[in-house]
Amino acid sequence: MNRRTLLGAVALSAVAAGIPGLIRPALAETTPAAPQVPDLIIGNPDAKVTVVEYASYTCPHCANFHARVFKELKTNYIDTGKIRFVYREVFFDRYGLWAAMVARCGGEMRYFGIQDMLYAEQADWSGVGGAVDVVNALRKIGLKAGLTNEALDACMADGAMAEAMVAKFQKDSAADGIDSTPSFVINGKKHSNMSYADFSKVLDDLLAG
Repeated sequence: MNRRTLLGAVALSAVAAGIPGLIRPALAETTPAAPQVPDLIIGNPDAKVTVVEYASYTCPHCANFHARVFKELKTNYIDTGKIRFVYREVFFDRYGLWAAMVARCGGEMRYFGIQDMLYAEQADWSGVGGAVDVVNALRKIGLKAGLTNEALDACMADGAMAEAMVAKFQKDSAADGIDSTPSFVINGKKHSNMSYADFSKVLDDLLAG
């Protein structure tokens, strides 16, 4: 998905507006500290090579990457301790933001499992209809992943977290010059979408260096 205009005011207005049963930021007289939005990391924390992926849950090219390339990368490079892999969410639209909120609702231990479900079922939940339909479809994925209705209610109504996630995305993507998804920063160098063969060559060269 090559979208030059990343999410800005549209996302923030969507967060502020919310929809019934989803994001309803509470008004307060004082502004609390913004919640922390940690990177999602798997692999060897001390690895010689760090791969940072920027991707959107509503990006078909990202879903294709995770189906065709990421699984092999995980088997051959992440699970073997050769690389440290960082996933950073990109928000082109409110549906992608809501999907990320559901994924984060499971905590770091469940995040990548829920991610697999979101990408595998992307066509089903992202194109299901209007906003309420999307919310219900995402809720079903969360429940299937073992989350409770109560946990989903709390996560999906957390407007402060949504705003913090958007702010992190804007800061990180601007710093790394990200204007399309999926994009990768490998040991500080930006790369566009790649096949597994091309990806493994980049990694092998760095690991051998």
